[in-house]
Amino acid sequence: MAIPSLGASRDKSEKRKEMKGLRFIVAMSLFCTCQAISRGLHPLILVPGNGGNQLEARLTSDYKPSSLLCNRWYPIVKDSEGWFRLWFDPSVLLPPFTKCFADRMMLYYDPDLDDFHNSPGVETRVPHFGSTQSLLYLDPNFIWKEITGYMASLVESLERVGYVTGETLFGAPYDFRYGLAAGGHPSRVGSKFLQDLKDLIEKASNSNGGKPVILVSHSLGGLCVLQLLNRNPLPWRKKFIKHFVALSAPWGGTVEEMLTFASGSTLGVPFVDPLDVRQEQRSSESNLWLMPNPKVFGRQKPLVITPNATYSANDITEFLDAIGFPQGVHPYTTRILPLLEQLSEPEVPVTCIIGTGVKTPETLVYGENGFDEQPNVIYGDGDGTVNMVSLLALESLWADNKNQALKVITVSDVSHTSILKNDAALDEIIGEISDINSLVSGRNFV
Repeated sequence: MAIPSLGASRDKSEKRKEMKGLRFIVAMSLFCTCQAISRGLHPLILVPGNGGNQLEARLTSDYKPSSLLCNRWYPIVKDSEGWFRLWFDPSVLLPPFTKCFADRMMLYYDPDLDDFHNSPGVETRVPHFGSTQSLLYLDPNFIWKEITGYMASLVESLERVGYVTGETLFGAPYDFRYGLAAGGHPSRVGSKFLQDLKDLIEKASNSNGGKPVILVSHSLGGLCVLQLLNRNPLPWRKKFIKHFVALSAPWGGTVEEMLTFASGSTLGVPFVDPLDVRQEQRSSESNLWLMPNPKVFGRQKPLVITPNATYSANDITEFLDAIGFPQGVHPYTTRILPLLEQLSEPEVPVTCIIGTGVKTPETLVYGENGFDEQPNVIYGDGDGTVNMVSLLALESLWADNKNQALKVITVSDVSHTSILKNDAALDEIIGEISDINSLVSGRNFV
């Protein structure tokens, strides 16, 4: 005789009670597990890349508009103190306003002060420092929200494993137009950001029981973080830094940056003439910092070919003269070039997560019409923006230092920015952060 199932001997009411109780137990178990995970997490700070957070501006009486359209009344939407979103501003898509945007984004190098400053009459600020708010979407308005999404998917993934914004999860936005300078040169805006980031690291650690911090950067943010680490003593690093995770970091710069300086770049924004934004892009201190590093690209490999000359990473000053930007030569040679040599090991664990298998500009070939036209591009491997030799630079530069833990994780067919959204890439990022939070890492460093 067959033994009846347990459920067959109970009425439907009893079965519903049992299932309800089981769901309650599972829910409480998951809640307690998440709480335990959350309590054990190391605080994490996100540092965005170039163009990876919102900027706000305000116009003063010193502002001289370049046209009637650019007058002080534009844009119409401002707060009570006159502040408006400068980046990302959707009006840049409209040709009449593209030049207004470029004028307001311009930086100027003052040789007497040996530093960069805003356009006259333009004040700027970075909103929501310490929060992830300005990193999620470059324009949070409903129409543009999804189109301008940046770190939203990454933040959501971190929240799913227990991170809480303002408690264990923080953001460090900055004015990405400004860079840093080699020792002996002032860098007011960039140096202030490094100090603000240092203060945020200490605050995040102290508010989480003294746990050291995980720093997660994207693109240019990786160069900023490495500078912060190497500008602070080793005891401070050992106390406050658990791990540094660099996503898509252009350690040795990019060939695409030479294209930006020569002919302008729309950065994928439709309807924009690259020549309308070229001068503004040339003025950016951080763009100079992203020029190909001769230490990484080599001193002979041709990166730009013209009918009259060929330029390697060792010929950037000649290249700047050739494209009609001689004013960039002095800050590059005095402030930036020595900085490119500073890729020293921080002696805290570092993981680089990079995309591969995306065609990336490797050589630019210009014709008789010069730099006002886009070049023919010879492509190589990389993430679509950063060349493979730059993404992998630390492997060779740090190979002989036994005190430096370094791991490189590659994700196939993932581009420079999609690494922040692609499911496979997010799995790697969250997996690495989970391992870092574990008492015993499941992944070995090399």
